[in-house]
Amino acid sequence: MKKLPIILSTLALIGVIGLLVMFLISNPSKNKSNGESAIAGSGGLKIAYILTDSVLLNYQLAIDLHKDFLSQQQQYNSEFSRKRQNLESQATAFQEKLQRGGFLTEDRAVKERDKILGMEQEIQQLDYELSSKLSQLEASINQRLSDSILNYVKEYNKNQNYTFIFSNTGNIIVGAPQNNISRQILDGLNARYKSGK
Repeated sequence: MKKLPIILSTLALIGVIGLLVMFLISNPSKNKSNGESAIAGSGGLKIAYILTDSVLLNYQLAIDLHKDFLSQQQQYNSEFSRKRQNLESQATAFQEKLQRGGFLTEDRAVKERDKILGMEQEIQQLDYELSSKLSQLEASINQRLSDSILNYVKEYNKNQNYTFIFSNTGNIIVGAPQNNISRQILDGLNARYKSGK
């Protein structure tokens, strides 16, 4: 569970870089139509950055999705634990009955043992299936958050006209506070999320 914020930050970084590349690719013709590049025309680059981890920790959608994920994980763990305990109690009962000589025939003991081994295989399969479902859910959450943030940053930048918007995850060591747009992005994301509820 501690990996979720790291995964979300990484996905957001990848998305922001993708957005930056799409922005740069889609704008060269627009910039050249003014006779000069936007960089030369504006006297420099307009750069901003986002503290992605901070945005993800405070973005209400991320908080809600994380709660849903934890709830689903708890349900899966409960289901698995219940079935595991049932298997263990049946295995213990089988072992005790076998030691007491409680089976009338060896064939009956073998059938009971095979039943317990089949239950063990079912438990292993269930563990695999539940882990797979949680992984898929986590990937879906990460994709949804990444898409949400990237789409909002793209909309936000239509009015702000930044040349670059960076993410701090692995890229920014020092940044001027006035270039940090994390609060504006977070406020806009939360407002959009609340209005969509």
